[in-house]
Amino acid sequence: MMPAHFDLSNASAYAAWREAKLAAHPHALSDLLVEIADPRRLTFAEREALLARCATANMALYASATGSDPDKDIPRQLGRQLGLVNLDANTLADDDGISPLAVAPAGTRTEFIPYTDRGIKWHTDGYYNTLDRQVHGLILHCVQSAESGGENRLMDHEIAYLLLRDENPDFIRALMAPDCMTIPPRLEDGAVARAAQPGPVFSVHADGHLHMRYTARTVSIEWRADEATRDAVAALERILADATSPYVFRGRLEPGMGLVCNNVLHDRAAFRDTETRKRLLYRARYFDRIVAA
Repeated sequence: MMPAHFDLSNASAYAAWREAKLAAHPHALSDLLVEIADPRRLTFAEREALLARCATANMALYASATGSDPDKDIPRQLGRQLGLVNLDANTLADDDGISPLAVAPAGTRTEFIPYTDRGIKWHTDGYYNTLDRQVHGLILHCVQSAESGGENRLMDHEIAYLLLRDENPDFIRALMAPDCMTIPPRLEDGAVARAAQPGPVFSVHADGHLHMRYTARTVSIEWRADEATRDAVAALERILADATSPYVFRGRLEPGMGLVCNNVLHDRAAFRDTETRKRLLYRARYFDRIVAA
């Protein structure tokens, strides 16, 4: 059942949710940061602090004492303590389901931007997945930062929804259409390796949470060909491009730091490695959301 505040016909419920959302939302990147000793073994207070930030902003940052420890159990054990268990073991991930995000020297990974030093535009992870395998939870854990660059911008997708609905509720109506955004089929050697994936940008799931499926890429994306969709997409692009927005947080993960989130909007600046300093982040994508249980 659709929660009342996401029902476009219920203005009063939306107004109450909006007021509470904006009152609780962090004002700066530092408001999202939690100091923790070891992500593999959170204390009660550390876990509660991470959960509290995710409850208000769908994301939290942590700074830990693990430094450049390459143990891949760090994100895995952290996720389990936050209710993240079911990994999206995509084809580019390692056998354990966790992806090492670094510049790939050769092979299939070189064809995909996350495994290069190029920038990545605004997106949510797994937007090309089928609708029954959407990514709801995400962990990024930094083992080593680049010599320069590699900063991220972050935005709570519920805030993007709020700003769009404030401007024009019809934007939300257009972006919730079931065929709003289609990822065309991917071909390999003349055969379909992945079928076309149509779906909405915003959707409300059975437990009442808002999910967002989006990419700012302009190639390999097909938007519904109507004026309402074009206007809604343009409004979202304008919101994300606003350099003065108080809802866009900017920062760079350093060794031992990480992001835990309910797949919020994020991007990545281009970066530069050197022989002695090569960027490495672990990415764990989940079909679960962060929960307190």
